[in-house]
Parts: sequence; C-alpha cells; structure tokens
Amino acid sequence: MTRFNTRATRPAVHSPVTTTGEETITHEGGAGYLRDAKSELFLLAVSNLVGQDTFYEKGGDRDDRYTQLLRQVAVIDPDWCTNFLRWLRSDATMRTAALVGAAEFARARLEAGVAGYSRQAIDAVLQRADEPGEMLGYWTSKYGRKLPKPVKRGIADAVQRLYSERSLLKYDTDAKGYRFGDVLNLVHAGPEPGKPWQGDLFKHALDRRHGHGEGIPEALATISYNAFVRQRVADGALGHLLDAENLRDAGMTWEDALSLAGSKVDKAALWEALIPSMGYMALLRNLRNFDEAGVSDAVAEQVAKRLADPEQVARSRQLPMRFYSALNAAPSLRWGHALEKALTASLANIPQLDGRTLVLVDTSSSMHESFSRDGSLMRWDAAALFGIALGRACTHADVVSFSSARMYWNQPPGAKTKTFPLARGGSVLGDVKKWRDGGWFLGGGTDTAAALRQEFHRHDRVVIVTDEQAGHDRAEVDQAVPQSTPMYTWNLAGYQAGHAPSGRGQRHTFGGLTDAAFRMVPLLEAGRDAAWPWISKAS
Repeated sequence: MTRFNTRATRPAVHSPVTTTGEETITHEGGAGYLRDAKSELFLLAVSNLVGQDTFYEKGGDRDDRYTQLLRQVAVIDPDWCTNFLRWLRSDATMRTAALVGAAEFARARLEAGVAGYSRQAIDAVLQRADEPGEMLGYWTSKYGRKLPKPVKRGIADAVQRLYSERSLLKYDTDAKGYRFGDVLNLVHAGPEPGKPWQGDLFKHALDRRHGHGEGIPEALATISYNAFVRQRVADGALGHLLDAENLRDAGMTWEDALSLAGSKVDKAALWEALIPSMGYMALLRNLRNFDEAGVSDAVAEQVAKRLADPEQVARSRQLPMRFYSALNAAPSLRWGHALEKALTASLANIPQLDGRTLVLVDTSSSMHESFSRDGSLMRWDAAALFGIALGRACTHADVVSFSSARMYWNQPPGAKTKTFPLARGGSVLGDVKKWRDGGWFLGGGTDTAAALRQEFHRHDRVVIVTDEQAGHDRAEVDQAVPQSTPMYTWNLAGYQAGHAPSGRGQRHTFGGLTDAAFRMVPLLEAGRDAAWPWISKAS
C-alpha cells in the first residue's frame, strides 16, 4: 500500500516564525503555542504602536515585553537584530518601534560588555531629520544625559546624512526639546566631507538655538529666501504665499504657510500654490482640507494623478491602511478612483493563488480595538482589507468573517461565520466599506476551530487573519483541517501565544501591516523555504 507517494504529499518546508514545541494557553484560554525569541519579537514589533494598550495587554506591559525580547536577541545575534531594525524602520514603516529598539539594542550590548553593531543599528533606524532628536529624547529620559560612544557616533552619522536646509526649516522648532543645535552639541557632529555648505548649516543651527543673532550664511540660499518671504508677508505682501515657485524656493511647509496666512488669504488659492511642492503623505492627509477649501477640479485631478502613480506609491512606503483611512476622511467622489489605484499598487505583493482558498477574517471583539493613534481605524478594519484583497487575487476564494456564538450583530442565533460575496468588477475599498456597513463585523469571542470545521470543504489552503487568541472549547485549531492542507496565519496583534504550531510542515505564521508577507505563500507551496523578509529582499 502506498504510504508516502500520494497526491497529498508535499515537500517539507520551513518558514521563519517558529514555535518551540512548548504549549501554553491563549488569553482566552484556548490551546496556545510559544514561539522562539526572534519569532515573538518579530510579530510583536510589526504590530506594536509603542505605548498603546491592546485588548489583552496594557501598553506598558507590551512595551516591556518588546524591550526584553529585543535586548535578548541583541546580545545573542546582533547581526540578525541590526538587519531586523533596519527593515522595521524602512520596509515595515514602524518608526517608533525601530527607534526604541535601536536604543535598547545599544543599551543591552553595553550592559553585556560586548562591542560592535550599536553604532550601525542606531544610524540605520534614523531616517528622518527629526529622529536624532527623538533618539536623544528617548535615551536621556530613560538613561540620563551621559551618551556612550556608540550612541553618540550613530546619531552623528545620521546627522551628517539628514541635516539640510529644508529639514532645518521643517523640524528645528521651539516645540522640540532637542533642537538641531542641541543635537550637534551633544554628539559633536561635524559636516560630512564633500558637503562644504553643511559647515555653515551647522553653525547657523547653533546660532539660532543659542540666540547669537548672527546673520544667515550666504551659502544657505533656501533659508535666506525663507526669511525674506516671511518678512515680506509680515509687511503685508501676502501674494508671496500664493506663488508656487516662491513657496518651493523658500522651503515653506504647508503648516508654515497656513499659519502665516491665517484668515487673510483665500484658502483654495493657498492650497493650489502649495500642492506642487507637497510630498505624497502630505497630499494624502489633506484631501479633506482640499475639498473644504474648494480646490479646483483641475488641480484635484493633478493630485489624484500623483496619488495613483505606482512609482510614487512605492517611494512613499505608505501602509495600505492609509488609503482606506484617507477615503474615510475625505469621501469625495473625485478621490475614490485614485485611492483605489494607490491601494492596488500598495498591495502588489499579493500573489495570484490557484485552486480554492479559504480566507477566514477574525472579527471577534478583541479585534475591535484602535489600530491607529487617532482611533479612526480598528484592527478588524486591517483584517478585512487584507482578507478581501487576498480573496480578490485568488482564482477562487471563500472570504468568511468569523467569531463565536456568544454575541452577534444582525446575526441569527448560533451563527459563528458570515461569508462575504466578492462581486466581479468591484473594488477593494468598496468591498471594505460594504463589509463595514453590511454587518460583517460580528463581535463576540474567537472560536477559530469551530469556524474552520464549519467552513473548510476540501480547500487547497487556508489563510486566517487574526490575533490568534482562540478560546472557548479549547479545540485545537491545528487539528481542525487536515495536516496535509497548508494553513497560513496572518498575525495582526503580536501576542505571546500562537493558536497553532508554525514554521514547519504545513503550518506557517507571518505578520506585519504591509502586503510583503504574502510572498511567503507561493514560495512555500513551491517547496522552497521562506526566509525573514529582509533576507528575501536581499536575495
């Protein structure tokens, strides 16, 4: 009798997020599995809005767990940890978690008495000109004003890369505890070789910080012109704020221009002058302001073209959820198509999967928590968006919302799941709105095993978008579908316990707020091991 060479036979493959074999329980009392330190750190970091409470963890406890894991890995595998932090700040766009991680990385290695890597780690995560000051603010508030050499040198390296005339105009403000001049004093940063103007810039930053009253050096043309425009506006020449070239040459931010204009300038004309020099993220966050000011359709069309440009989407590194948030903030019809195209471009990594795919989207109460600092997005919004986007990319997909039977919104008694109809020709953003308005957010507990038993019908694979906190009947999620069927868990919360084994065989877990994790699926199904995302990208 054939035992091994069957149609269900698949090659043994491995993925990076790995359970140890040690069992525990989830926060809801279900069967849980512990992961190794790197895996737990990875899943926590890519979903951790530092300082923010989640359904099952206080923000402080969550941050402590992150710090402890980071410190542990920083000592045992600094090369992995440095590359992880660089990726976390860049591709994963988790700014605060990366900055805190680099600081704790350096502290852990100093306390362990091991040299190397700290300077590189700090330099890697500082990617915006206000971040050297942020790093100093974090370090000094926690460890005092004495700066170890690796920390000082890492910040100095970043300062040489990041400080420019335009960044000084944008970020060197009285609202900052550490101004550019303070940073320069503390880390003793000098101008980078090959940038003669940077010496004048650094001197000017120190002069304006300490009120020396020195004039602006002649080499700093942008700062000089900015001062000229401000003076002209103060003298009543408001037309300078309505000239796009003036605003661009003066390095004037939209925040500054609005503040200078007050109520004395037509807002539509001011926005139309600002828009040509605004960055991608600034455009995205101001769509409602454009509508309220009455920006013309011709200018709005140019904004929409920029938003929909796949190359600009890629360069902006905006998370997919930002486009959904922008649509909610500015539901004008003139932005909808551009935001849909931008979202599609930001989800370019989602593969086209053959066969039949079951996509389970966790909409239990623990997923109904803030997923953005302003509270405008919930964790289950992200789950629905990714679940629907994956479903649309599959040859055939059943996309199902699930929770438990304890509580229902517009559901018949006993219901645990609700299938979402994917209509041909629809849009992801339109479907997410339909999901929200049509009662697919169920609430209640997380009965993942029951949902699998109810909805699995000889599918070729299962993808579960969840926080993994299954509970109730303690049934094994792992046993709810055949072991020969690949089951992929997309973790959106980073809690300690997983709901199934992962890393080997046909059980794999990934996480993050971008579409990059989906690249693992075709690799694993082609019989190839999947690596950490920064390794995959490099190779």
